[in-house]
Amino acid sequence: MADSAFPSSPSVWCPHVTVACVVADGDRFLMVEEEVNGRLAYNQPAGHLDDKESLASAAVRETLEETGWTVELEHLIGIHQWRSTEHGDGVVRFTFAARALGHDPKRPLDTGILRALWLTRDEIVALGDRLRSPLVLMSIDAWLAGQRLPLTALHSLLAEDRYP
Repeated sequence: MADSAFPSSPSVWCPHVTVACVVADGDRFLMVEEEVNGRLAYNQPAGHLDDKESLASAAVRETLEETGWTVELEHLIGIHQWRSTEHGDGVVRFTFAARALGHDPKRPLDTGILRALWLTRDEIVALGDRLRSPLVLMSIDAWLAGQRLPLTALHSLLAEDRYP
């Protein structure tokens, strides 16, 4: 008999799990300019969680792949749920605050990413509907308002995260 707490039916809803990083340098924030479905869009460094990957590792990896910046996570800013206007699916996004450690300008960026750039909040607001989602500004504003959750609020039992 199947355990009802873990249904195996294909009708079980599974949202897209994504991660993002708010990386600040003074009054500027690290952003990516990307092509999405034939249009130019702006986002924080962000992407999908891979199988067998911790949320924290995914956030650091996505930032490096999309911007060439190596970052260190400092805080969890928030967890946001919304329905994407691009594909119509549900998304659960874990947004982190990160500190930039170093940049490799020669590193190739992910497919679809045109460039990484630093913008002020006012410049980001001015992008209007060119923002990839409402989560972009929501995350920056939460960070500016001082929303900080400890990274210890997240736990991973994956082998990559175990310490000897």
